[in-house]
Amino acid sequence: MFKTLLKQIGDYKRDAVLTPIFVILEVIMEVIIPVMMAAIIDYGLTGQSLKTVCLIGAAMIVMAGMALFFGVESGRTASSASSGFAMNLRQAMYERIQTFSFSNIDKFSTAGLVTRMTTDVMNVQQAFQMSIRICVRAPIMLVSAMVMTFLIHPRFALIFLIVIICLAVVLALISSKANPTLRKVFHEYDELNAKVQENVNGMRVVKSFVREDYETRRFETESEKIRSLFVSAEKLLALNSPVMQFSMYSCILLISWMGAKMIIAGSLTEGQLMSMFTYVINILISLMMVSMTFVMLIMSRASGERISEVLTEEPDLFNVPHAIKEVADGSVDFEQVGFAYPSNPGKEIISDLNIHIRPGETIGVLGGTGSAKSSFAALIPRLYDVTRGEVRVGGVPVKDYDMASLRDNVAMVLQKNVLFSGTIKENLRWGKENATDEDIINACRLAQADEFIRDFPAGYDTHIERGGANVSGGQKQRLCIARALLKKPKILILDDSTSAVDTKTDALIRKAFREEIPDTTKIIIAQRISSIQDADRIIVFDNGRMESVGTHEELLDGSPIYREVYESQTKEGSNDEGRE
Repeated sequence: MFKTLLKQIGDYKRDAVLTPIFVILEVIMEVIIPVMMAAIIDYGLTGQSLKTVCLIGAAMIVMAGMALFFGVESGRTASSASSGFAMNLRQAMYERIQTFSFSNIDKFSTAGLVTRMTTDVMNVQQAFQMSIRICVRAPIMLVSAMVMTFLIHPRFALIFLIVIICLAVVLALISSKANPTLRKVFHEYDELNAKVQENVNGMRVVKSFVREDYETRRFETESEKIRSLFVSAEKLLALNSPVMQFSMYSCILLISWMGAKMIIAGSLTEGQLMSMFTYVINILISLMMVSMTFVMLIMSRASGERISEVLTEEPDLFNVPHAIKEVADGSVDFEQVGFAYPSNPGKEIISDLNIHIRPGETIGVLGGTGSAKSSFAALIPRLYDVTRGEVRVGGVPVKDYDMASLRDNVAMVLQKNVLFSGTIKENLRWGKENATDEDIINACRLAQADEFIRDFPAGYDTHIERGGANVSGGQKQRLCIARALLKKPKILILDDSTSAVDTKTDALIRKAFREEIPDTTKIIIAQRISSIQDADRIIVFDNGRMESVGTHEELLDGSPIYREVYESQTKEGSNDEGRE
């Protein structure tokens, strides 16, 4: 984990290295000052030499000024290094996530990834800053002060050595108990963020069903879980403070008692005892700093492990050497294809699928919920890899293509249409970054979106709110279709992408496809038979298998599933007309 995280320091290594150097110099200055203070007492005041007092005092002022300078510089470089480290961590995680396949993303929830890139990174940033500054300062100050106390009198060093060993044992016990609880806390944070995200995205549904109280109770339950876990962890971590306090006061009492006896016996001077108390304070403050850092490191360890999980996650899909970058045509072949999701490899979603789709052909896909229609479509642009068998596009196995080139030639409009905050033009240019205004307008005409866009006061410069909240479901679908068309793909897949569009507009979209992009292979997944009945062929899926394939007329005669769906939809349409 530590090696994975430290790789992300990058360009901020200089500041990360300078910080400990400045800290060491600061500590050296601070360790020398008590020696000078003892000299002032023993030689200046006791000897009544004003010159000695002034000379040593001036040297102390210089040492204090240098300690201040090094302290300020260490703070500046530590802040720069930790902030840059956090930025690199976020950037590395974000870039890593972009390489993930759908199966990789399935391992991490959306809310979990957001928590890792925000809360977890912040925890690691704070721990890193403390590590390169306090974790360097405290041990060095501790060792330096211990050496000075040993030089003054070995008995004093023995006291601190015993205290440090006892503290190390107690802190190790606290760590072993607290870390598992803190990992649970961050898991619950993921759950809490997921509930907030779900609630905010579905706010209209929540209010329409008057479920505000129910959602509030769900949030309170999750918050209570986090509070309870934090209390459990904090109870353990809280033991740190009384143990430190007990150690501090025990040291002060023992040194006071031993020092007084030594002064009376003549084996210790007043100046040495005074410097000893300064070193005592330095040692105990160092122990306190180590203790505080220790608590922070315990909390950040769980965060570091979660970040490392993302950074070390290997993408399931990758390009083969010398991957093909040109797609010859829009033909699609499935040969004995079987597919199971990586999360449940023992259960095949698609079994023994064989189909050949010719370039420019329009294929309709019909089937009940969970019949593997969307999974079938996801295999064509290689969003997932098949478990067995082979999928070919343009006569070439999809695994042999460069994935970016393949997906540039296979435009897919998913069930869940997503628009991003920005203007309509900016959203559409996701399909083609350098698309001209003429290209955009032409694609929108094909998708039957041009008319409603021009009705907006700002036209194509209309701002789309996050998630497309300010356009209707049908408008959102048409914009997503236009965005896909801008790619000028060899294969166009519409995964139930006209469900929110009225039948007249749906027919106009299909007519435009036939007339304007006849060479593009079109795969239309739909629940409405009217959306696919004029397709060249229709595939009927049932429980992951191709139940039948043929034209509309052929399926009415030969497919019980297709005929049943057709009759039920025709009957519903007739009833609706009768009611009107």
